[in-house]
Amino acid sequence: MPVIDTLGRPLEALRISVTDRCNLRCTYCMPKAAFANHAFLPHHQLLSFDEIERLARVFIGLGVTKIRLTGGEPLVRAGIEELVRKLSALPVELALSTNAILLARHAAALREAGLQRLNISLDAIDDSIFGTMNGMNAPARDVLAEAQARGFALKVNMVVQRGVNEGQVLPMARHFASRKIPLRFIEFMDVGNNNRWRREQVFSGAEVLELLRREFALELQAGPASDTARSYRCTRTGAVFGFVNSVSAPFCRDCNRLRLSADGKLFTCLFATKGNDLSQQMRSGAADAEIAQAIRAVWMPREDRYSELRATTVVGEPKVEMSYIGG
Repeated sequence: MPVIDTLGRPLEALRISVTDRCNLRCTYCMPKAAFANHAFLPHHQLLSFDEIERLARVFIGLGVTKIRLTGGEPLVRAGIEELVRKLSALPVELALSTNAILLARHAAALREAGLQRLNISLDAIDDSIFGTMNGMNAPARDVLAEAQARGFALKVNMVVQRGVNEGQVLPMARHFASRKIPLRFIEFMDVGNNNRWRREQVFSGAEVLELLRREFALELQAGPASDTARSYRCTRTGAVFGFVNSVSAPFCRDCNRLRLSADGKLFTCLFATKGNDLSQQMRSGAADAEIAQAIRAVWMPREDRYSELRATTVVGEPKVEMSYIGG
């Protein structure tokens, strides 16, 4: 039987963070000043790859059909290809999110291990703008050539922030349309506690769409209600653009995603304040059926819809950091 929460949302997708560390310091996720003295998880607290595989099997038994590996930056976790090999053997759609800075050294091994899909974060083509946003002056070089050559299915994600990189919307659209790679525009969100989010900094999906329509003949594409992005296709070129409008057009009512942190805690929302620890139960000798029941006990009372209530939400406990549970 499907596992359903209080709003009728089935558990179908799982984001697994494999590390809370990252090699960038993006201003909307891990701003350099705020994370200068951050205490990252020690290695012994991280779930082992065998533990992640075991939990993945339990989740699949509860109806999960999609798993995405996240971080932090998952490619900084040593031996990540081993985990990919374990999970790619399971009956689930597997993807990995990455900033792609380390992709060149991992692409071949990831592909050989069975990974088929990559979600790549890139917020500008201009080196100066991208370097400022990523906090490390990392260049916006074309990191996708090898990924394409290896046969990965690709999506590129761009966070758009007013006054920072909205001028990169059309250059990014042209760049990826010419390469036939789907590009998704993500509204600047109030994730975590350190990115100094203000509503006026949100460059909405509607504004992005207005810019794109100056050059692209776009038509809305049908898709599952649970998709985070609304997709548009250019009728002339076939270019595909997605819009993740979490602020201006929340999609909480169809959210089917659960998040597992690198140290084994479950979070029912990207904007959650607390998680539920699975690692302690698993390491204490619990059987798979007991773990499955614990997962049901987390999901079934779920009523999260933070983005829908953002305008009326009273600020309370600090939210979990996105670098800890993945985007």
